[in-house]
Amino acid sequence: MSTAPPESARVPPSEAAGPRLSDDAIRAFEADAKIALLATLTPAGQPHVTLITSLQARTPRELIFGQFCEGLSKQHLRIDPRAAVLVMTRDRRIWRAKAHWTGAMRHGEDYERYNKKPMFRYNAYFGVHTVHYLDVVEVGDVEHAAALDLALGALKARLGRALVRAGGGERILSGWAVRHIGRPTTLAFLARVGADGFPWIVPLVPTQPVGTRRLALWPTPRHAELADLQPGGILACFALNLAMESVLVRGRLSAWRRVLGTRAGVVEIEEVYNSMPPKHGRIYPPEPLQPVRLEGDPCGSE
Repeated sequence: MSTAPPESARVPPSEAAGPRLSDDAIRAFEADAKIALLATLTPAGQPHVTLITSLQARTPRELIFGQFCEGLSKQHLRIDPRAAVLVMTRDRRIWRAKAHWTGAMRHGEDYERYNKKPMFRYNAYFGVHTVHYLDVVEVGDVEHAAALDLALGALKARLGRALVRAGGGERILSGWAVRHIGRPTTLAFLARVGADGFPWIVPLVPTQPVGTRRLALWPTPRHAELADLQPGGILACFALNLAMESVLVRGRLSAWRRVLGTRAGVVEIEEVYNSMPPKHGRIYPPEPLQPVRLEGDPCGSE
């Protein structure tokens, strides 16, 4: 496991030659109207995905994002700084990169710049309270998701869902989550851990719930990063629609099958996480209830 620097000791990016974001990528990262995802590693070394709309490129070698709500991804970075990012623009161009968290600041020019943005400056409930910094470790080529490919993939996933057994047992996904993941307008981004130990995000994989305990995946040839995943491997599925509603489902690949002439994966769900503010947290397995104890008399009487 990598060791993260303390929050008060942000490490500036090295001046040595290394991977750099293109000018086109930097402009895409600046847009507020974009999908920006951050993949981190849990303490158990499993992938976790969060929507980080404030993600931007500070320089061609450095990324930043502003934290305005609490979630596990920021805790993960302090334990293991390895991360991956994905940015998708309105015209379906996609940039992906690996990055290394180098620290966080609660003051300075970047902090002031974030809190002057209209999204945070005029929000009565929250502003950015911490700015996080990441060095770019690896950058992929720009990709483009064709609308026809997305439509055909969603159709095949919906038709093939009936050919995968749902399995029995305790309900895991709620009715809302089943409907949300199953809609053609919901985009599924899968995260896995690569051989180098970094998480990696695979975009727009046709995905359908099968009952409440399984997900079925229909990777296309453009999803080559999933081809070597063996049964038992852990995947995190971040299901997001254009209204920015999302849920994170993590599970274990149980098998690859031939369905409708293509290779389909079956994922046994082990964990469901609410990734939407204001209250992030695990939904399944349910967190145990903790007693609330008040000091003194809650009514104020003597």
